[in-house]
Amino acid sequence: MAKRDNIIVGLDIGTTKICAVVGEITESGGLEIIGTGTSPSKGLRKGVVINIESTVQSIKGAVEEAEVMAGCEIDTVYAGIAGGHIKGFNSHGIVAVKDKEVKDGDIVRVIDAAKAVAIPLDREVIHVLPQEYIIDDQDGILEPLGMCGVRLEAKVHIVTAAVTSAQNIIKSANRAGLNVGDIVLQQLASSEATLSSDEKELGAVLVDIGGGTTDIAVFTEGTIKHTGVLSIGGNQITGDIAVGLRTPSKEAEKIKIKYGCAMSSLIDRDDTIEVPSVGGRRSRVISRQILGEIIEPRIEEIFTLVNRELVKSGYEGLVASGVVLTGGSAQMDGIVELAEQIFNLPVRRGKPVGIGGLVDIVNSPMHATGVGLVLHGKKNAENTRFRIGEKNIFNKAMKRMKDWLKEFF
Repeated sequence: MAKRDNIIVGLDIGTTKICAVVGEITESGGLEIIGTGTSPSKGLRKGVVINIESTVQSIKGAVEEAEVMAGCEIDTVYAGIAGGHIKGFNSHGIVAVKDKEVKDGDIVRVIDAAKAVAIPLDREVIHVLPQEYIIDDQDGILEPLGMCGVRLEAKVHIVTAAVTSAQNIIKSANRAGLNVGDIVLQQLASSEATLSSDEKELGAVLVDIGGGTTDIAVFTEGTIKHTGVLSIGGNQITGDIAVGLRTPSKEAEKIKIKYGCAMSSLIDRDDTIEVPSVGGRRSRVISRQILGEIIEPRIEEIFTLVNRELVKSGYEGLVASGVVLTGGSAQMDGIVELAEQIFNLPVRRGKPVGIGGLVDIVNSPMHATGVGLVLHGKKNAENTRFRIGEKNIFNKAMKRMKDWLKEFF
């Protein structure tokens, strides 16, 4: 299989599945999905790598499947990162404009000033996301380049992760024979694929319910304002079903996917399901409503925690376009209706948009992160950060010194 330069690959490293999505940039600049591959995830817990060897095998399985479908060789991926260790906060930087006109160097300096905050040694910055620029007290500027002024300020959202968690993702991909183009926050990737510019402008909350974590991103005025991660997700629902119905976890997962409903009041009283028992006992037939009564409190708890996070962020009154649900669990019957009750806002399922090719295969909330990673890669294709065996910190330091010397001499 040949390598192709116009190929971008997103690698969604999740707690329950690892998904590779292959996109091809067309001559017109559009994006076509040409292949996907999925493999059960066996080395992660709550979004964090706990077994590198198992993760490597799962990555290889997903990538090989995607290579066969796309008919090309994959060597670089954009990987997603999640987990309870992710922390996001807002920051502010101010610099003097050198020649009374804002140039690229001024923007770089003001972003550096905004991210010059004390961060513990065990954490690293994975994203610095500009929210707005202010020139001489004129706020709300999204693109300051070329504007006249004396003082430039930047408001940014900084996302940090545990160094070890980020390194383990890179290490797992490298050991699977892949370079990592960038590490991207999963809810940021999902928002690239599912939120329209109007929703971001009016205000929206993206809730990505994965297997091990629920990821939150709040947008208003066209930019990201808040990110959060809850260490609770679809696996907890599966665990509740396994305990409540006394059935093996594998069977509980199948029952959840096939018969799960987030609101027991929506289930027909006469609906029944067959539940396999443990220890070789005979299967039982129970009312589907019992299953709904097990699932509903857990999803209600997830949404209540999300709502609490939204209130804590201070943006609860600024999300007029409502809530967008993505992730595997967002496919469950009744979840939109329950979310509308709890948030008291419009709610919809988020499916990838703005793509061509195998749209019917990725037309699901489950693929939102994978497609979003490809879209992120398309935007940032020139900035490949982590290559196999690269001494990344040394290279970064040398580049920073060259840029600094260039700016002053």
